[in-house]
Amino acid sequence: MRVWRSAETLVVCCLASSAPVVAGQAPAGPASNVPAMDEATFLRVFLEDGSSLVSYGEPARVADRVVFSMPTSVAGQDPQLHLVNLSVEHVDWERTSRYAESARAARYLATHAETQYAELTAELSEALNDVVITSDSQERLAVIERARRRLAEWPGDHYNYKEAEIRQMLSILDEALADLRAAAGVDEFDLSFVTSIGPAPPGEELLPRPTPQESVEQVLLAAQLSDSSAERVSLMSVALAAIERDAVMLPSTWRTATRRTTSDAIESELDTDRRYRTLTTRMVELAEQRAQDADVRGIQRLVEETHVLDLKLGLKRPDAMSGLLAALDVQLDAARRLQLERDRWALRLIELEKYRQTIANPVERLDELGASLEDIKALAGSSPEELAAIQQTTAQVLEILTLIDAPTEVKAAHALLISAVELARSAAEIRREAALNNDLTRAWDASSAAAGSMILSARARGDIDDVLKLPQLPR
Repeated sequence: MRVWRSAETLVVCCLASSAPVVAGQAPAGPASNVPAMDEATFLRVFLEDGSSLVSYGEPARVADRVVFSMPTSVAGQDPQLHLVNLSVEHVDWERTSRYAESARAARYLATHAETQYAELTAELSEALNDVVITSDSQERLAVIERARRRLAEWPGDHYNYKEAEIRQMLSILDEALADLRAAAGVDEFDLSFVTSIGPAPPGEELLPRPTPQESVEQVLLAAQLSDSSAERVSLMSVALAAIERDAVMLPSTWRTATRRTTSDAIESELDTDRRYRTLTTRMVELAEQRAQDADVRGIQRLVEETHVLDLKLGLKRPDAMSGLLAALDVQLDAARRLQLERDRWALRLIELEKYRQTIANPVERLDELGASLEDIKALAGSSPEELAAIQQTTAQVLEILTLIDAPTEVKAAHALLISAVELARSAAEIRREAALNNDLTRAWDASSAAAGSMILSARARGDIDDVLKLPQLPR
């Protein structure tokens, strides 16, 4: 029974090849140089110039930014952290990703690799034992094929751990599969078995945690790369605090020089911030004033002057400049809109003045009814002559106003004026009715109509006056 002997031999050979490492023995290969577990979360963000920054935990790439937590102390457990936000143009993201993968592999090799490899070999042992006790050639073939597929897939999912041993086992299984296929009369060949384990992709050498001096230097390097002045100052302040905290561990000469240059850099950043704030405040105030005057050219000159002053300041605050120029652009747009409105107003002024002259007499006659309307409003008494005068005057004024074709700008105000005249006439009519019927309720109705007439009249005349004034920006 050749196949049976081959199966027995297969069991012995594979089990020998897959013998797990003795408990307590260090894993072979890269696992022997893995960092301690408290160092496993100290990753690296590699920069385009080849240098790197320490990242506590994995960095994240969000659009064109790379965000990570930088440890600012040398403590292994719970280090002090500072969030760093860099442009991706400074970062070698491919190398950074490879380093993170290498760190994950090292962590895996130091923790779970042996246990999971032992589980794999136990699973293989069980499968091979099934081959020995199974007489059906088709079933034996299926068992070995499953075992072979499982072995081939395992290294890729486990950082190529024990690749050499698994490669050897695959070679033994491939020989057994050839015998088993022949015994089972299977001529077809599954191309998926051709694929063999490829070499592990090159990883990055894991670097030790930085010394106290290197930690400060990395914080200062991150500050140089940051495009935010607030973050630069924050990082440099953290570096100064680290210098004071770890003074005994830092070289004296380096500590003194770094403290001085960092303090000077912070003061320079703060002074630059003050200069840009002053520039922003002054330019925005001037732009607002010139916008009120519709001085388009004046605001354009401010924009040009702003660029010149930014150049003199060293182009050091692109974000502040972007905000300032956006604010100036808002005022420039407002000035242009106001000037356009004033141009239209100037073109329409003759017609608007003509309208005001046309309604001057009707409005004056309506004003003459003011005292009589006040009496009706106050229920102070109205003589028959006063009521007749109100009705006669309002009828005449209403006839004039309804014939006037008001310009577009004052159509709404003109409609209010007509409503005021109609309410005045109603007030007189209702007051007459109230007096004839000795009805106090109707007298109050007349009072309301008189009050409404005076309110609408005042609003209409105010709106007409506003239209005739030179347009201004709202304040």
